[in-house]
Amino acid sequence: MLTRHRILALLDGHDPVHGRAVAFAIQGLIIVSVISIAVESLPSIPPGFRRILRIEEWIVVTIFAVEYGLRIYASPRPLRYVFSFFGIIDLLAIAPTLLTMGLDMRSLRALRIVRVLRLLKLMRYVRAFERLGRAFRRIAAELVVFAAVALIVLYLCATGIYFFEHEAQPEAFASIPHAMWWAVVTLTTVGYGDVYPITAGGRIFTGFILMMALGIIAVPTGLIATALSNEHPTREAQEREKDDTVT
Repeated sequence: MLTRHRILALLDGHDPVHGRAVAFAIQGLIIVSVISIAVESLPSIPPGFRRILRIEEWIVVTIFAVEYGLRIYASPRPLRYVFSFFGIIDLLAIAPTLLTMGLDMRSLRALRIVRVLRLLKLMRYVRAFERLGRAFRRIAAELVVFAAVALIVLYLCATGIYFFEHEAQPEAFASIPHAMWWAVVTLTTVGYGDVYPITAGGRIFTGFILMMALGIIAVPTGLIATALSNEHPTREAQEREKDDTVT
């Protein structure tokens, strides 16, 4: 009889006998499910093939529901799992289909798009995501501070361009909240061109903002890159220590 620890090891892919097979099977179901969501959106699908997609959806949801129930059963702290990141993702992977399939409720149809969140279930099985998560935790404080500074700069930019351009373009820059769209597009260096300054002061101001935007993009990129580069040798050292302990 399978113990709770063995069930959890199987589902997480850590079981030495069948762990890899179970992990690959779940990953395959996730990929098939996401592909079927894209195919289902095609307007020219024959009715027969659409029925096959619905059957496939029910099979996938049934398997994911069983997995979700087993994880709750095998978890040492069920409530902690239910409200954890992966617990919420596992629930969202099955809830939209259970709520909408078989019901003629148009207001719930929009929930079907949440099924694409099943892709996040792959994070459980890819070790690179673990490194990325540890890297983000390492620089969490710096990112929070930078996000706060970026929001302040965003507001100041929207305020500045509003005073420069409001009289010349009362519709495009009707208020500071309207100018926030220009500030976001400019600070992220996207530059859609749908809203742009036409006054001399507005253009000079935009030039300074564009120069500052380069730093706003570069700072978090540098933080994340540094954290990832530091994480790699740390992980290798931990694995060497683990191997030395085993030997």
